[in-house]
Amino acid sequence: MSKLIKNGRLSDDAAQILVLDETQAPEALTLPDGPVFVPLAVWQAHKGVLASRSDVGVWLDSHERVEELADDLGTLSAIALNFPKFTDGRAYSEAALLRSRYGFTGEIRAIGDVLRDQFFYMQRCGFDAIQPKAGKYSDVQLEAALASLNDFSEPYQAAVDHAAPLFRRAQRSA
Repeated sequence: MSKLIKNGRLSDDAAQILVLDETQAPEALTLPDGPVFVPLAVWQAHKGVLASRSDVGVWLDSHERVEELADDLGTLSAIALNFPKFTDGRAYSEAALLRSRYGFTGEIRAIGDVLRDQFFYMQRCGFDAIQPKAGKYSDVQLEAALASLNDFSEPYQAAVDHAAPLFRRAQRSA
């Protein structure tokens, strides 16, 4: 069972992240029972069946866009965005779009090569769940990372978590 930081808490997570190899066709795939995140291609191939399952989420790779899920956001409770390597930050923009443009209120999970230094910024962009690769961090390291999410009490810039910049939020006397 993998560890997950979700809504400011460290917890165990039973959800599987289904990954296809080159030989597997999304249409012929048999889906596992229980909580699972399926690739976009699997969602598109099995949408009729999967839309009724509350334990199914969709994960998007960094080259896939949330626009492809725009019509389905009302039926999804969770979307995972993959960081294939730490230098690929496209998922930040996709998370921000999900929250701001599409008004998605479900879980947005960061998966893949997520690093502790990025957790705070992921939260600012709209991620509410962060799932590092299994074995990347010990429980002690994840607890320290969790504490570091509160290092900055008032961010200066506007973002998904604070729509106005600090100078608009601060009260000034004349």
